[in-house]
Amino acid sequence: MNAFLLFRRIGVAGLSAMAAMLLSQCASTVERRIEKNPAIFASLSPADQELVKQRKLREGMAKDAVFLAVGRPDRVGMGRKAGKDFERWTYVGTQTVTTQTFGMGFGGWGGWGFGGGGCGPFFDPFLMGGPMVTYIPYEAASVDFVNGKVVGWETSPGR
Repeated sequence: MNAFLLFRRIGVAGLSAMAAMLLSQCASTVERRIEKNPAIFASLSPADQELVKQRKLREGMAKDAVFLAVGRPDRVGMGRKAGKDFERWTYVGTQTVTTQTFGMGFGGWGGWGFGGGGCGPFFDPFLMGGPMVTYIPYEAASVDFVNGKVVGWETSPGR
């Protein structure tokens, strides 16, 4: 086999492997959590497996199922309500806020002109401005557990 054909076969195989890798990256995070935790997923009832795939919760769902459905919480808190100890998982989202900025400033610098002529230090006024993007965190969702089972949840709209 000549070198060109060998290179071509390796190139096609390499491109195929790269395409497969890129397509696997498109898998949802729910699918990745299921792939990484097959024993947890297999231990769920068929109804809860379907809910997990749809990223949905139900009262009475176990913590492991919630983890597979919506991921690891950003914060975990403990409390007491109606005489029962509870645990709250909180998920934080971010809101993107774009503002327009405008300002004027002065920059001082000095130097020498071309040909050795000196222009000395001077101030150069300039205008500055443009869009500024800020990410503001907010509580996107929370899930409450009593004895390791979901007793309620709240979601906030993406502000």
